[in-house]
Amino acid sequence: MGVMGHWRGGGVKTWLVLLGAVVVWQLVTLVTANPYFPPPLRIAEAAVRLWPSEHFTGDVLPSLLRVLGGWAAASALGVVVGVALGRSRAAADYFEYVFTFLRTLPPPLLVPVFMLIFGISTEMEVATIVFGSVWPVLLNSVDGARSVDPVMADTARVFRFSRRRWILGVVLPAAGPKIFAGLRVSLSIALILMVIAEVVGSTSGIGYQLGTAQGASDLPGMWSWIALISLLGYLLNRGLLAVEHRALAWSRP
Repeated sequence: MGVMGHWRGGGVKTWLVLLGAVVVWQLVTLVTANPYFPPPLRIAEAAVRLWPSEHFTGDVLPSLLRVLGGWAAASALGVVVGVALGRSRAAADYFEYVFTFLRTLPPPLLVPVFMLIFGISTEMEVATIVFGSVWPVLLNSVDGARSVDPVMADTARVFRFSRRRWILGVVLPAAGPKIFAGLRVSLSIALILMVIAEVVGSTSGIGYQLGTAQGASDLPGMWSWIALISLLGYLLNRGLLAVEHRALAWSRP
């Protein structure tokens, strides 16, 4: 009961701080009257007008599918390749320079390349997300797979664990905390790249609507899309934290 009360008290304080920040923002924008920074109430009005309209099915849902699909593909690829490299020092040394070169390439610079390959399409946007967001998962998976306790490895060898049981029962649980750390970073990168890809080369999506509102000087609408991106980032992160909390419950005292 004490823990729940503390959590609820912390949640109330957080919302009070957020509410206070919004009130201060409203007052400052009203006093300064800067056209580039509309008051929160005008942004909220634009959000109510835009979000639940045809933009929800035509822009919001496609953006969500792109970011989640690209992030899921990058996560699966990063975990599989990362664990394999983490358990094979020779393979890791062989591919080290290739991965170092690839991960230093800024993903936004490759958007024109993906546009030439895939055209203006969902495939181009997903490819951009996958390329940019795979590296935190892959590198953390490599590091996590190398951190298996030698005693656990010797025990598994003595009991002659099968390859599948060794990976699923020993390596992945040991690497789990670092893998989830990479997944959180990767999710944030995926959301950013989704917006960039849609702004540069798309005919739908949140990023496309953001660029359209900016071009039309619809500043409240532009800020409403920015607010939606922030809200989606918060909700996706909270969802991933909930999954991590359940998946890694064994690692907490």
